[in-house]
Amino acid sequence: MAASGVIRRQLASSSLVSGLRRLQSPVSACQVRPMSSASTDPASLTSLESPALVTSLDISAGLTEEQKEMQSMALQFAMNEMFPNMATWDQKQIFPVDVLKRAAELGFGALYTSTDHGGTGLTRLDASIIFEALSHGCVSTTAYITIHNMVCWMIDKFGTEDQRAHWVPLMANMDKLGSYCLTEPGAGSDAGSLSTTARREGDTFILNGSKAFISGAGETDVYLVMVRTGGKGPKGISCLLIEKGMKGLSFGKKEQKMGWNSQPTRAVIFEDCEVPVSNIIGVEGQGFNIAMAGLNGGRINIASTSLGAAQHSLQISADHLKVRKQFGKPLSETQHNQFALARMATQVVASRSMVRNAARALDSQHPDTVQLCSMAKLFATDNCFEVVNQALQMHGGYGYLKDYPIEQFLRDIRVNQILEGTNQVMQMLIARSILN
Repeated sequence: MAASGVIRRQLASSSLVSGLRRLQSPVSACQVRPMSSASTDPASLTSLESPALVTSLDISAGLTEEQKEMQSMALQFAMNEMFPNMATWDQKQIFPVDVLKRAAELGFGALYTSTDHGGTGLTRLDASIIFEALSHGCVSTTAYITIHNMVCWMIDKFGTEDQRAHWVPLMANMDKLGSYCLTEPGAGSDAGSLSTTARREGDTFILNGSKAFISGAGETDVYLVMVRTGGKGPKGISCLLIEKGMKGLSFGKKEQKMGWNSQPTRAVIFEDCEVPVSNIIGVEGQGFNIAMAGLNGGRINIASTSLGAAQHSLQISADHLKVRKQFGKPLSETQHNQFALARMATQVVASRSMVRNAARALDSQHPDTVQLCSMAKLFATDNCFEVVNQALQMHGGYGYLKDYPIEQFLRDIRVNQILEGTNQVMQMLIARSILN
């Protein structure tokens, strides 16, 4: 089955039965379920109460029926295909390409890429909802899926018709996997100062330099690389599509990381790497703008993975407090734990509100999109890390063991405060938008 529009085709019917049927194996004992203090009767809503604007601890609150069905499908996939394997992938550093391809069969390989050449054609809000759901099963693997989605979208958004027609179908099916190459050893937060050069000789660019901390590097097929084709500063940067196997392309050693171990991370090295001029994405000098356009959505995507980890950790902790006893009573009866749980829930709901608000801003091209995406990424990744850290504390010594998922969620979401622009850079962008 082609990846193009699987979700759309399923939603065109009365339900997602066809997509869910093969996901009906029993969900893990650590089952994720909506958390809500009371059900909502739609008939009780007044004309002033819009369900579409409601965000709560129930992850499906405020969603349309289509979005709820997509979320349910993603959750079932996460809990059946990813969560049972999460620890093994982490400890053995397995890049689960087979599972990625099964995710692509559901349309998850090109979620917000247009349907012109096989993308699923969803909104950024839809994608955020799905990424949050998938992260219940494995943050690291979902984070790679978000990166692949961003690469596919960039080709579709800024590429030529020939580039789109060739690459989008392959990437939507995850027959070809993508990596995004911006960061360099000497250019992290200051991306505009990157030094990897692309010198034009006839119909070929000759690249020299390197990229650092590249997710999937060495095992992926398509690399979108920001290079310097012109003078200093952002206007001298262009975007090139480089295929694995091109002359002069090599990779560094596999990095040993705190988290994100289900995806390899390596340096990407260019030594007189020969790339056809026809592989430029967009036009010369447009690369920095393409990179920044990708990062706005990337910040929402990464914040969504923190949300999934925090929501799942909160649920696991609530269940743990009810069954774990100390001093003759369940931990759930201790006021300190009740207060901590209340704060965790508040942080999760506030984070979800900000992330979905930023996604709506990006969908509508709101003038404050950069500010709102930066706020959402800053707030959600900081607060969700605190939630997972508190969840680990609630588990005591058990939380520190690899037998329990909390410690891996903690390790996997820590990097979210660093990548797609550090949270210090997010504060700079927010402050700049206010002062200007």
